[in-house]
Parts: sequence; C-alpha cells; structure tokens
Amino acid sequence: MDDTPLAGSDITAAVTGTAAVTGTAATRPAAGAVRWDGAVNARDLGGLGGSVQPGRLYRMGRNEWLTEAGWHQAWEQGVRTVVDLRHPFERGRRAADPLVGAHAVERFEFHDLPTEDQSDGEFMALCGPYLSSPEHYGENLRRWPEKFARVARAFVAAPAGGVVVHCAAGRDRTGLVVAVLLSAAGIGPSAIIADYERAVTAMNERYRGQEAPHETPRTDDELAAWLTGARRQLGDLLSSLDAARYLRDAGLTAEELTALGARLTHPAWPL
Repeated sequence: MDDTPLAGSDITAAVTGTAAVTGTAATRPAAGAVRWDGAVNARDLGGLGGSVQPGRLYRMGRNEWLTEAGWHQAWEQGVRTVVDLRHPFERGRRAADPLVGAHAVERFEFHDLPTEDQSDGEFMALCGPYLSSPEHYGENLRRWPEKFARVARAFVAAPAGGVVVHCAAGRDRTGLVVAVLLSAAGIGPSAIIADYERAVTAMNERYRGQEAPHETPRTDDELAAWLTGARRQLGDLLSSLDAARYLRDAGLTAEELTALGARLTHPAWPL
C-alpha cells in the first residue's frame, strides 16, 4: 500500500470543486442502493448524517460472497477500491462461494488491512474469537492506532470512485472502522449508531435463514435487549472519542484529515 500523503494542491482542488468530476448527480447511484449479486449486509453509506455523499463509502460482508455478476455491478456502480479488514487465514473462497473469474476482480484496487493482531492473547481472550461487540471497540483502538491510520490513509488515497470496507460479517470490524471514518468527518453519533444497528439486524436475519449459521441467531426479544446495550456502548465510545485527533496522533497529516472529510461529504469530490 502507498502511504504517501496527498499533495496539498490535490486536496485543495477536490475541496474547492476545481478537480474534474466524472458523472453527475443524475447518473450516480442513490444512497443506500446496492445491487450487487451475492453481496451480504452491503450498502452505500451516502445520506448518513445528512452530509455523506452517495458513492463514496460502502460497507459489506465477505467479498467472496459476490458473484461474478456482482463484481461487475459494483464496478458499474463506481466502486474502484476494496479494503479488506480480515486476516489472511479468513480470506479465500469456500466451497459454497460462487466461482469468479480473475478478470472480474483484477481491475479493482485491493488493500488487506487487518484492524487487530490476533497474536495478542490478552486482546483475543477479551473479545475472541473475533470482535463482535462495541464493548471492546475502545480497547481495539487503544492497542493499534497505526492500523486504523493505515485504513484511513487507504480511503483518502484511493483512486477516484467508491471505496468498499468489509470484514467477514460486515458488522463489527467494519462497524468500528466506519465509526472512526465517519466521526472524523464530523458525522454525529446517532447516525453512526443507527448504521451499526442496521448491520447487526441484517446479519441476524441472515443467520435465521441458514441451517448451520456461523452464529446462533437471536430472537426478536434477545436482539432488542442486545441492541440496547450495544447502542449504549457505542454511544459511550463516540462521546469520548475525538476521531480526528486520534488519527492525527496515529500519523495522519492535517491535509489527509481534510481530504478524508472532503471525500466523504464534499459534492465536488471526483467520482
């Protein structure tokens, strides 16, 4: 991955609207509309907080769930970059996954950027076998700020087009990264919490429909009770987290932070 900061002139051009803009409001996809065959827990985060622009940041579950048609649809919708938050042992096609030709994915830019170190026994004992609750988001952030800075830099420096962030379920590791990016761009906690709740609910519904789900699905009452706690935990984190300062302390420059906000929210950012 290229960690070279963006040039100030590049950022200024994007923020002031002097950069070339490909496509128009009429041709860009509507916020939330994701029509990628096979995609799970996938959506465009445009519209969140009333200021995130459509086509900038997407979230989803495993990329191996996409069919070849799904990859083509993502490209047609403007996606150009995929940030995978999983570890190497989690990646790769499973028996039930669709067969996809290399030509369908090789034109995308991929970044493999795990958000935790699973050799850290203390952390894994706390949240293992994988991050599955906002209760442990703060500890994840405390231990590996450099990992989140790399993800943020990959988002900022990605070529023109949409960026997909995903983990396995597209729920907690993705939720944590999305929370940091959105918060750093000034999006308020209520929108971030509502988006996380949507991700949790979507995966619970998927598990309910499977004969051998990866997790035991919660009943409606169990889900409601769990979400009550999760909303409080995520709200507590966001109320105490200055995400822009966190990323700056982790190595992002002031220009990169400006570009992060512009890429998410400025209508003139090139797509």
